[in-house]
Amino acid sequence: MFSDPQKNIEQLGVDPGNKVADLGSGAGFYSLAAARVVGTQGRVFAVDVQQELLTRLKRDAAAQHLENIDVVWGDVDEPNGSHLADSSVDRVLIANVLFQVDHKDVLVREAYRILKPKGRALLVDWTDSFGGLGPQPARVVKPSQGRALFEQAGFTFIRDIEAGAHHYGMVFTK
Repeated sequence: MFSDPQKNIEQLGVDPGNKVADLGSGAGFYSLAAARVVGTQGRVFAVDVQQELLTRLKRDAAAQHLENIDVVWGDVDEPNGSHLADSSVDRVLIANVLFQVDHKDVLVREAYRILKPKGRALLVDWTDSFGGLGPQPARVVKPSQGRALFEQAGFTFIRDIEAGAHHYGMVFTK
C-alpha cells in the first residue's frame, strides 16, 4: 500500500470521540485505523459506491471487534453522495480517491458540506503513476492541483504531511 493509514491519521489529529467520514473508503484501511483511534465514543462513516467492499469492511471490522464503523453505500462523485448530514463530522478522510473520481470538485465540496466548522480534512493521493503501480498517468492529481481543489471549495491549507514514499498528504481546515 506504500502509505500507513495509522500514521497518516495521527498526523491529521483524530481524537477519541471524534466522528470521522472516510469518503471513498474502499477496502477500509483508513476506516479501520480511524475506528481504533476514535474508540467506543466515536464513529467512523465508511462511504463507498462499491457494495462488495463495504461488505468486506463490515466483516473485517467485526473480526477486529470494532463496532464503531457504519458502512454507507454512497457515491462521493455526486452532490450529497455521502448521505451524511451537513456539519456532522469532525474529520474527513479522502485517501487514494481523488484520482479515481470524475467530479473532483463535487467530492471536495461534499467533504466541506459534512465537516463541522473548524473540522479538519486529510487528502492523501499518489504522487505519480510508477509504471502502472499507481493510477494511470493521465489520472494522477498533482499536489498543487489537490490543494487548489480544496482551497477553491473554501478549505484553508494547514500543512503537508509525510504520507509515504509514493504519496503526498495535506491537512486542511474548514
